[in-house]
Amino acid sequence: MKRATGLFAAGLMGLSVTALADDPLHIQILHINDHHSHLAAESFDFDVSALDLRTELADGSPIQEVEVTYGGFPLLVSLFDRYDTPFSNTLKLHAGDAITGTLYYSLFKGEADAVMMNQICFDAFELGNHEFDDGDAGLANFLDYLGGSSNCDTAVLGANVVPGPESPIQGMIEPYTIVERDGQKIGIIGIEIAQKTKVSSQPDPDTEFLDEMTTAQLYIDELEEQGINKIILLTHYQYGNDLSLAAQLSGVDVIIDGDSHTLLDGEALDDIGFPVAGPYPTQVTNADGDMVCIGQAWEYAHLLGRMEVFFDGEGKVRSCRGTPVAPIDRDFVYEDSDGSSKSLSGFDRFQVQVALAKNFEFAVVNEDSATAALLDGFNAQVEVLEQTVIGSVAEDLCLERFPGQQRSTICDPSATYANGSDISNIVAKAFMQVTPTADFAIQNGGGVRVDVAEGDFTIADAFTLLPFSNTLVTLEMTGQEIVDVLEDALSNALDVEGGSTGSYPYASGIRYDVDASMSKGARVSNVEVNPRVAGTWTSIDPGATYTVVTNDFIASGQDGYATFGEIFNAGDYVDTLTEYAQGFIDYVEALTELGLPLTKLPLDEYSTKSYVGTDGCDHATSSDCVGF
Repeated sequence: MKRATGLFAAGLMGLSVTALADDPLHIQILHINDHHSHLAAESFDFDVSALDLRTELADGSPIQEVEVTYGGFPLLVSLFDRYDTPFSNTLKLHAGDAITGTLYYSLFKGEADAVMMNQICFDAFELGNHEFDDGDAGLANFLDYLGGSSNCDTAVLGANVVPGPESPIQGMIEPYTIVERDGQKIGIIGIEIAQKTKVSSQPDPDTEFLDEMTTAQLYIDELEEQGINKIILLTHYQYGNDLSLAAQLSGVDVIIDGDSHTLLDGEALDDIGFPVAGPYPTQVTNADGDMVCIGQAWEYAHLLGRMEVFFDGEGKVRSCRGTPVAPIDRDFVYEDSDGSSKSLSGFDRFQVQVALAKNFEFAVVNEDSATAALLDGFNAQVEVLEQTVIGSVAEDLCLERFPGQQRSTICDPSATYANGSDISNIVAKAFMQVTPTADFAIQNGGGVRVDVAEGDFTIADAFTLLPFSNTLVTLEMTGQEIVDVLEDALSNALDVEGGSTGSYPYASGIRYDVDASMSKGARVSNVEVNPRVAGTWTSIDPGATYTVVTNDFIASGQDGYATFGEIFNAGDYVDTLTEYAQGFIDYVEALTELGLPLTKLPLDEYSTKSYVGTDGCDHATSSDCVGF
């Protein structure tokens, strides 16, 4: 271990430890992760019933809650500036998954994200798995935007990413960067989640992803050999994985992570109803027994993480402290009793500001005007699509992956507890309906990204729901191969290290019971089929041949769909050339022509007939199963 070696060497040379030691160092780390092309502000409801506001609704009743605008890059840039300007030893870090997730990426393919990120000027950016969703070429395009027209010098990291010999990202990424603060060097090493990126994104086939722990230790040792004793890992590796990683590594001091969309905090955000999963910063020990401070900053540009780290003269962490901070706008909107939207003013507005700002997790700021102007330029193009209404939604359609995972942001957990996602089942049916040759459709839960709220449905909504560059393909499969595909998908989430819950299978024309407590091969049972949902449900025939439509991402074997991949890679498929979001648009438009809205499917069409969780708890008979 280099620190011990350095002190021992000092003794041999007759020098005092004090003479070789650095001065103590105090740094500030400002960081975000997983913004996923969410560039604009969003909102949450804040209970003001206890504030005794003077303003009343039109019917004389008191205001119970207001809508608070928070996050988004125009507010975030102002917040970064607020903390960065008075503090000379700041590091600004992004832990990956900058792109894919909203229409900003569907339309601009990373340009809008890069422009927003360059308003902050990150010191380092670690690649996330979704940076590879459009292959190495798509990533290279995004990185060109990030570095091409900017005065920023953002280091793009990925120590365990080895581009193929012909990859367009050759020469665009580094294993680490070295920064200097107060005359002292700090090493920042980037680590990408390997297995998930290989199976859940679309890197070029010859681009490799090395073991995370081995790679991290390799470069920690390399930096320490250069005399650098302050080491930060910037990882896209998930909070739980990083807790384990820290314990196995020698020499690591700080981990700033992403991928799991984890919100860390104390009580303030939890009290408002945000999904807090642990303390910020989380303090653990490394293999040397020294403190390691871990931070993650949730998702979607909602907030930034602000961590202060105090190093002693030997480069070890003496202490750390901090909090996530959400930038909020000073305008608070409420719905009047007549249905109109109005803004608080005067003393009432001030009261709400004080009530929020008494918590360190909220900071009232003004939008950065330059960033807002840049975003307005992109919005002008987005609004054309946003205004094109193609249908209506009769009721909230809830998002879920595994039943009981509680992924929806608009639905009560009970809505998806027993049978899983509303909208994912509908997406599967849409793909089957727009593909006349298909008997059934299978869609991975992770390819469907958001809830769909009651109201108008636009083209923009379709691209937000299904943001990836996938096309619909059909494959001829036996009944047994279809069952094997379902087992593959569950195994990727339940058995594979670094696997994704996004592989959970949804279908149309196929339904089945799932027991996640069983081993692979025994999790899916009682499989029934009803081709094109045009007849009656019967048991699947293992020897019969059926035509399945799916997206080309999982058809090629990604997200753990290995049986699909065997057929696809043998060339036994037909590409319909229908972009999958466009397929859903066609389905909605067809419903609209019939005068029908989007609505929940009949329960007998839900692909998950029943679900038993990993703990053996049956969601059909127990209402209090924990987790999934």
